[in-house]
Amino acid sequence: MNQDSFTRCFKSNPPEPWNWNVYLFPLWCCGVVIRYGILFPVRVLVLTIGWIIFLSSYIPVHFLLKGHDKLRKKIERCLLELICMFFVASWTGVVKYHGPRPSIRPKQVFVSNHTSMIDFIILEQMTAFAVIMQKHPGWVGLLQSTILESVGCIWFNRAEAKDREIVAKKLRDHVQEADNNPLLIFPEGTCVNNHYTVMFKKGAFELDSTVCPIAIKYNKIFVDAFWNSRKQSFTKHLLQLMTSWAVVCDVWYLEPQNLKPGETPIEFAERVRDIISVRAGLKKVPWDGYLKYSRPSPKHRERKQQSFAESVLRCLEENETDPHFLDDRMPQFPVNG
Repeated sequence: MNQDSFTRCFKSNPPEPWNWNVYLFPLWCCGVVIRYGILFPVRVLVLTIGWIIFLSSYIPVHFLLKGHDKLRKKIERCLLELICMFFVASWTGVVKYHGPRPSIRPKQVFVSNHTSMIDFIILEQMTAFAVIMQKHPGWVGLLQSTILESVGCIWFNRAEAKDREIVAKKLRDHVQEADNNPLLIFPEGTCVNNHYTVMFKKGAFELDSTVCPIAIKYNKIFVDAFWNSRKQSFTKHLLQLMTSWAVVCDVWYLEPQNLKPGETPIEFAERVRDIISVRAGLKKVPWDGYLKYSRPSPKHRERKQQSFAESVLRCLEENETDPHFLDDRMPQFPVNG
């Protein structure tokens, strides 16, 4: 199995089994009964009540206050924070927030490391952010195109190149308006397993705005909050959280940063990534997260292999008398014992 640093960024590490003897196994069975037989039904009930309260309030507010945009937006922000609180309660979320709560100001953007779509929910229960996010199918996509879009959220399709220009324009327009919800961006562009941070996209750092870093660190004692969207639907991910003991995490609102004289947007992005990585205790790796979705084609790999083979053959022909000339040129691979 490939254990390179890129692959490790997007893998869930299964917990060490502890129910391995006759004394611990009965305790593990009791835990399963409590989590699935007691906690899970209660959490489903809590989430159901939350949706009933939210929809019975949101629908009339959204349609009956069309001519009172300022009041409607204020109420919708409160309702969105409320439903996110119900979501966090359905996981028995224990979230500790550090630093001043974000405020609504023009020309500022919030950026955070990204582990799961629940990052948005955890941040949203404190402040009604307008988030930029990949468009999803199913019930999540329905919520995106209705409720979340109404509060200024922006969606994109990773496979559509033209979406980048459209989204960039929407971002610039959004940060100029003082009444808009604070803009939240996950510049990694994909979910990473909360042990690493991959390269930040520079889009959030080209807006001529103040960048406010947010660091999120999950405690894996009770559940691994990483969402591997290639292997698991978001519905299954939520069920995993709702059948765990709790979701425990820390959120740090860090000191706002501005572009320094002579600093490029890429350097600015790396400086902010440094700040977030240090605060959350995450390891930086020099990978583009989009490689998770766009691997090189077989033909491209074959051409590279052929080119490498030809270069080695040329070197062999030119250095036939020196049997050690390749020692410093060949890549070194670890040997598994």
